[in-house]
Amino acid sequence: MAAPAVPVAVARPARRAGAGAAASGPLARRRRQIFWPFLLPALVLYLVFFIGPTLASVWISFHRWNGISAMEPRGFQNYLLLLDDSIFLTSFANTMIILFGVGATTFAVSFAFTMVLREMRGKKIVRSVLFFPYIVAPLVLSILWGFLFSSDGLVNKAWAAIAGGTGPNWLSDHLFLIVAIGLVWINTGFYTTVIMAGVDRIPPELYEDCSLAGATAWQRFRYVTLPLSWDVVATAAVIWTISSLKIFEFIYAFGGTPNDMPTPEIWNSALFVYGNTFGNRVPQFQFGYASAAAVATLAVIIVLVVLLRRLMRREAVQF
Repeated sequence: MAAPAVPVAVARPARRAGAGAAASGPLARRRRQIFWPFLLPALVLYLVFFIGPTLASVWISFHRWNGISAMEPRGFQNYLLLLDDSIFLTSFANTMIILFGVGATTFAVSFAFTMVLREMRGKKIVRSVLFFPYIVAPLVLSILWGFLFSSDGLVNKAWAAIAGGTGPNWLSDHLFLIVAIGLVWINTGFYTTVIMAGVDRIPPELYEDCSLAGATAWQRFRYVTLPLSWDVVATAAVIWTISSLKIFEFIYAFGGTPNDMPTPEIWNSALFVYGNTFGNRVPQFQFGYASAAAVATLAVIIVLVVLLRRLMRREAVQF
């Protein structure tokens, strides 16, 4: 005969001694007292210089305003006009090309450098050299880039020495391509440094096991490096998505002249906003129209960041 089931009392986990006292002790009260004095200055600056201008741009985007006279309500007219503006559509397409095309190339080159530098002697020096273009002023880089790709620059001289002829007219026929290559060159060092910070955390024993198993370089990257540094890569991807919206100085300085902006064919959304306000590309300032372009681009970037976070969400791998 089976023995009757006896209910088993499940003991509650013992409460750590002094936990309640620590939460309400003098130190905890002191921390609560100094919380807002430390947080408030940063919060005020963030509201004044970030949230405030963003909300103001949304409000201005529903009006016609030249910055001087009174605003005229326009509703969604500014947004509807953007759909028929070929310059805005070109600028928005260039922004997407920078986001996806330049971004994918930058990450591919950064991963390649990471794999090469991981076992290289003097990798810290090489990493510093790669990082250098990222910290140099974009104006200086644009001058260097123009010197390299001018009709009598170093690139065409190398072209003439190797293949003969005068070489392409890079600054006239392939200007946006040269801008894209320049952006890859500028940002590769930063993202190589970020990715290497994640790769350096991976235990060397895992790569030794891969070598003993005869794994190829691609297999080591696919099954070890990428999964174990995925959280760092995901964060870097979000950083690039946000920063790609704000690229301005390099394109402006490289493609422009002392008296005029670059040709609209290489504009991105940031240059479109500037061109319709302070860039003297329109008869009068169009702050409402420019604000509508900025808000529309910002909305698209926010959606892309949310989708990117969802697509790249994975469980953290413990190692």
